[in-house]
Amino acid sequence: MGIKAIVSILLMVSLCAATFVTQGVAQMQTPPMIPGLFPIGLPIDLVKCWSSLFNVEGCVLEISKSIFSGKFENVEAACCKAFSALDANCWPQMFPLNPFFPPLLKNNCVRIVPNSPTHN
Repeated sequence: MGIKAIVSILLMVSLCAATFVTQGVAQMQTPPMIPGLFPIGLPIDLVKCWSSLFNVEGCVLEISKSIFSGKFENVEAACCKAFSALDANCWPQMFPLNPFFPPLLKNNCVRIVPNSPTHN
């Protein structure tokens, strides 16, 4: 066996070892988080926050459309009731990239469902 073959084998073994070690270390570490989006130890249960919207048929789709279009007229009364019943502490966790959206939708829902509770 020539010196090139031995060097090639050693290089291949070291690359494989480095790949497996870094994968093992990556599994042991927690993934980096973007501050403010999903901090560790959330006091608000996101599943609970979203579940009330998923329980109303088409509500999440209506809200998604209104986020992207900026138009709230397609949000129906049942969806507004579910959104209005959400705890205001859920909003920053549910809509971290658009903090102005929940109050806009909330104000629109007050017009659709006049007796909906108000959150500050």
